[in-house]
Parts: sequence; structure tokens; C-alpha cells
Amino acid sequence: MSVDTDSDTNRGRTDAATRTPSGKSGMAATNSEPTGLFERVLVVTDGDTTGDAAVAAGVDLAATHGASVDALYVVDTTEAWDMVVERNEREGERAVEAAAARGTARGVDVEKWFRYGTAHEEVLGFAKAHDVDCIVVGSARRTGLGRLIHPNPLPARLQRDGSVPVLVVGADD
Repeated sequence: MSVDTDSDTNRGRTDAATRTPSGKSGMAATNSEPTGLFERVLVVTDGDTTGDAAVAAGVDLAATHGASVDALYVVDTTEAWDMVVERNEREGERAVEAAAARGTARGVDVEKWFRYGTAHEEVLGFAKAHDVDCIVVGSARRTGLGRLIHPNPLPARLQRDGSVPVLVVGADD
């Protein structure tokens, strides 16, 4: 029986992921420590209180499982105002820097990312392209007119359309 090594799924581990001729994945027998449930956690931050709660939960989850964190801020380009986009870029810089600082304090590797576009499309595209194991996002606390204008908030869209687990965190969690 032949076995091919799959280096894409290895991501810094000392044990080699393998794929048998039948297409099933498995781990080669080595004497390394077992890895956690997650290897790569995507934290979607927006700089507000629910985004901060998502960062805290995502970094804690990564620290528990020995995972790395990708802190992602999506600049919504559906608003055609340059001034609004520039303000969102500045907020995004602060948000991902805060995520990196929290990760450093907990001993977790945090990579900072920006995307431009529609939030749910960019988050799902990033998750697929970077093979993340879990998405952590702040809850959408909408009231009044916002609920009518945006009936499907980001967390609901990620849960519905995503292919990985989505952890939705509230500001008071």
C-alpha cells in the first residue's frame, strides 16, 4: 500500500498528514504530542464591544488548543463614500492591532488581515482560502430600523453559508 504525504495539511506540525490510495486522510505514526481540536482560528473583528468579545474568545480558544489566530477586518466597500471607507480602515487597523496585542499577551500567534468588500462574502472566502478550522464573530445586536434594513446579519450568514463551525460571541459573554 502506498501513502502520499499531504504537506498542505501539515501546517507546522512535526507529524506528517497522509492520504491513502482510497483518499482517506490519516496521521502518520510518530511520537509527537497530540494537537488540539483547532489549528487555525479566524476571528472577525469590527472594533466594537462585540468584536472585542470575539477577539477575547478567539484568542482564548486558540490558546487552549495550541492554534494560531487570523484576525480579519473587512472594510465594507458597498458604501461609496471615500471618507467612510478611510474611517473604517483606521478602525480596522486599531481592531487588528488590539487582537495582535491580546494574542501576544496569551502567547498565541496572530496574523493581521484586511479585506475589502461585502463582509460575509469576504469572511467565507478567506476561511476557505486559508483552511481555517473555526470562525469566531461577535453577535449582531440590532434594534429598530437596523433590523429592517439588514434582516440577515453577519453571524447568521456565516452560520448558514459556512462550512466550518461558527462561534457567535456576545459582548456580555
